[in-house]
Amino acid sequence: MKTVLATTYAVNPYKGSEDGMGWNFVYQIARFNKVIAVTRQNNRKHIEAFMEENPSSVYENMSFVYFDLPYWMRFWKKKSRGAMLYFWMWQRSIPKLISKLNIVFDIAHNLNFHNDWTPSHLWKLKKPFVWGPIGHHPRIPTQYLKPYKNTYRIKDVLSWAVKKYFWKYSRSLKMTTQKADHVLCMNSSVPDMLKEVENKYTIMPSVATEDFGHEPLKTSSKFTLVSAGRLVPLKGFDLTISAFADFLSALAPDQKANCELLIIGDGPEKINYQELARKNDLEQHVKFIRWIDRTDLMDILKDASLFVFPSHEGAGMIVAEALSFGLPVICLDNYGPGEFINQDCGIGVAEQDYTGTVKALSDGILELYNNPQKRNRLSAGARTQFKNYFDWNRRGETLSTIYKNL
Repeated sequence: MKTVLATTYAVNPYKGSEDGMGWNFVYQIARFNKVIAVTRQNNRKHIEAFMEENPSSVYENMSFVYFDLPYWMRFWKKKSRGAMLYFWMWQRSIPKLISKLNIVFDIAHNLNFHNDWTPSHLWKLKKPFVWGPIGHHPRIPTQYLKPYKNTYRIKDVLSWAVKKYFWKYSRSLKMTTQKADHVLCMNSSVPDMLKEVENKYTIMPSVATEDFGHEPLKTSSKFTLVSAGRLVPLKGFDLTISAFADFLSALAPDQKANCELLIIGDGPEKINYQELARKNDLEQHVKFIRWIDRTDLMDILKDASLFVFPSHEGAGMIVAEALSFGLPVICLDNYGPGEFINQDCGIGVAEQDYTGTVKALSDGILELYNNPQKRNRLSAGARTQFKNYFDWNRRGETLSTIYKNL
């Protein structure tokens, strides 16, 4: 059994997304090896409360080091504002912290809150070094930003310019890619962007979930589509709403009455999405639900018919959760959710012009509405995809193999 030093900036077992990912990766490492996890002070109360409420023998292999920069170096950070800059400063300080505390370990693993343009510094500890999963979000195709304010397009151009600068000029990033003994990539676009990781990477999506149990798709007359996430252009909710409107237009009045779209989440575009629903006369069919407890979200997924997620991002935790409930997924055929599904568990829509994308998404929904047999087949395939690729235990097994081979 080896000892893994894992830097996990975001860890909260009560949350999903990056925080939940941090907790689950630490837990999975501890199934097979000892892990010393370095994380922020504000995560301590959540970690300790969860461990007390949910005892496990695995905790015997887990220990935490809680670390923050001095107040004068972080007073300006407010929640997500300045998070990337603070993370950059925080993880630069980790090697000095480890040396000061004289922590003994076998493998260094820079675990979460990473992407392919922010460097790590754990290679300086001169131990076998694992980096990732690191992500890569390709640019949002311009046709999908047309319905939004120009500020989003300007922000997209500026953020891409920053990334290109790091890819081209950052010595720290070059050292990270060269010194890493193994790189975990969230999707196949990462090794395309970072050529130095060739022959030493594994495709491992950061997203996964526990098994909530599965019930076959119900034969209810209600046809419920679910989409969830932050209400921002990246998630493509405008495509979801427009495709749902197009789908409804093909149905008879009595059929329409049994169809609904649940949009779960909150964000700056909520008012615009509500207005889009009104323009398409969808008030009786589209429900906007603010952020809810994860257990309540799971109850909604349990009773749904399809999960629609035309997101442009390179990940998507909610897709793994939908698959765990046997929900067929309709998404864009991209580097994110498009790589999470296959033809046995969902429908991927190719990038094209805006109107064509809406039509293709609508056709996919209509096809599965009219063909319950195919929907049931994709439901079974979704469960298979979850068990093979998105169960957290799979992540632990893969990590154990990688560590053994270092």
